[in-house]
Amino acid sequence: MNVSRRTLLKAGLAALAVPSLAACNNGAAARGEGEVIYWLWDSAQLPMYTEAAKVFHEQNPQYSVKIEQYGWGDYWSKLVTGFISETAPDVFTSHSAKYPLFADKGQVLAIDDFVAKDNVDLGIYQKGLADRWVGADGKRYGLPKDFDSEVYFYNSAFTEAAGISPEQLNAMTWNPQDGGTFEEVVRRLTVDAKGRRGDQPGFDKNNIKVYGLGYGDAGGADGQTSWSWYAASNGWKYSEGEPWGTKFFYGDPKFTDTIGWWRGLITKGYMPTYAQAKSGVDITTSFGAGKYAITPNGSWMLGTYQTLKGVQTKLARLPIGPIGKRMSMMNGLADTIWAGTTRREASWAWVKFLGSQTAQDIVAKAGVVFPAVSASLPAAKAKFAANGWDVTPFLETVEAGDVFPYPANPNAADVSAVMTPAMDAVLSFDSPLSSLAKANDDVNKILAANA
Repeated sequence: MNVSRRTLLKAGLAALAVPSLAACNNGAAARGEGEVIYWLWDSAQLPMYTEAAKVFHEQNPQYSVKIEQYGWGDYWSKLVTGFISETAPDVFTSHSAKYPLFADKGQVLAIDDFVAKDNVDLGIYQKGLADRWVGADGKRYGLPKDFDSEVYFYNSAFTEAAGISPEQLNAMTWNPQDGGTFEEVVRRLTVDAKGRRGDQPGFDKNNIKVYGLGYGDAGGADGQTSWSWYAASNGWKYSEGEPWGTKFFYGDPKFTDTIGWWRGLITKGYMPTYAQAKSGVDITTSFGAGKYAITPNGSWMLGTYQTLKGVQTKLARLPIGPIGKRMSMMNGLADTIWAGTTRREASWAWVKFLGSQTAQDIVAKAGVVFPAVSASLPAAKAKFAANGWDVTPFLETVEAGDVFPYPANPNAADVSAVMTPAMDAVLSFDSPLSSLAKANDDVNKILAANA
């Protein structure tokens, strides 16, 4: 999602007021009072939720669900348009980075009373997930549906040719001084146009055939699939009041040292330049074409990597950092209710069902995401295994509690609008590392002005 679109979303929401329930019938005249309109963005999950809606209707014949799916790029702009025009869906899939602003503008319904009335057990979810949906005001705005974390996807044909074992990959360490064994592995996996490796005499860093490490972007404000785990395992945190971000620390030496080391892999020839990484070919396509030996990515990308033909793709753990741990961002989605719906009871019934083990078992058996309900996870692991994936690297940090939340606050769009170009410029070597301190000051001024 680009900066301009993020800014437009924030600008659109800034003009919103709490919807007038008398004015917004959300299409009541065109559909039954028991019909819930539900939006999601992931086409891969549409079949599972279609099945879930069928089971929900069988259990609750007074209610039905109409599902609408839009791609990520259109989803959020259509949702904001729906808020403004008072035609938003009754229930929609929400992201932990988005809902704080929606809640701040009164566009999502707090469900505390429903949860208490129906005695919903919040202990069925993976540790920490339910808490992500409690806003700064102490109110709950959704029930968790899934979670994700990050690992390395690697081409095992390349690692075998380099003489690097799975055991070496899964025991990597890193530090911002010399990169540790992680950098040694990346160096070994990098091959120039004449077949010389990064650790061999005559290696030509300006003519690379295979980069040891690929990446998709400069990470913006969150670095979810680029630098987040390096920084976290170096002892850095995004903000005071994490994950809500009351004061950010993008100027902290623990962060700038991390980014300095990371972009240094470009100058050594082990990673592509930023222009090459953003040349219009996405990270998975480049990996599939044999241009990258290792690529970091999230668990939501398992299905995409599985479609790559002729690539022996396996998973490896993230490296252990200076604090003595490997860390991973743990994010998750939830189903939330639009504050303007005239079908609150029906909408809550659907949200409660989606947050149940019955629904999450349906999703888990498809092997697309990790369900939020702990008891549903074995079914997902079994399906992933049947598809050839050992997903242990994704789950170990979660089970150990070595995770950190996706940074979220009502000013996320403004923070991104500052940090995305700042990180782009640093990774392009158009700006020095010291410029991140100025960007951090700008971010904190925005937070102070909106406090």
